[in-house]
Amino acid sequence: MKRLVVAITGATGVIYGIRLLERLRGLPAVETHLVVSAPGKRTILEETDYALRDVEALAHHVHDNRDIGASLASGTFRTAGMVIAPCSIKTASAVAYCRSDSLIARAADVTLKEGRPLVMLVRETPLHAGHLRCLLALVEMGAVLLPPMPAFYHRPKDLEDVIAHTLTRALDRLGVPLPGAPEWQGTQPRTGSGTVDA
Repeated sequence: MKRLVVAITGATGVIYGIRLLERLRGLPAVETHLVVSAPGKRTILEETDYALRDVEALAHHVHDNRDIGASLASGTFRTAGMVIAPCSIKTASAVAYCRSDSLIARAADVTLKEGRPLVMLVRETPLHAGHLRCLLALVEMGAVLLPPMPAFYHRPKDLEDVIAHTLTRALDRLGVPLPGAPEWQGTQPRTGSGTVDA
């Protein structure tokens, strides 16, 4: 059984965290531990039709972000990694500068210090120099920055395809492949008239 920590912060894009929980819920070998920040709770109500209780029901265990004495706050509580989806710059900054005054920041700090994968779907644009310094510090500490930037080479049909593509990549970094997730097989020659220029 793999334990995965999922955090949802107040950045726009909470649907990434919700869809992640839905996908993980269907995997029998994964146990999820959810933490939602206070701004994350508000953003869920602003951006989706989900009630907080419905999102929490998708996880196996729910932790209060104010509870820095929770199991997730210790490296002895073994997990397979953590994903923050979405990750606000506020949270990214707290992790980058080791300000562990919330459970999300502390659990992320523990994940890094124990050498476990920490995947952060950082959501901010445009980025100024302060943001970039913060993000560089996170990469130097071992975090995986995976901003939810849409890809189009897989020909997404709708927004759900765009979300799924990002989550598939995030879970791959956590060692949790999704059944049926397509792999890129290389550019295929087009049939018919015309050629494709690089």
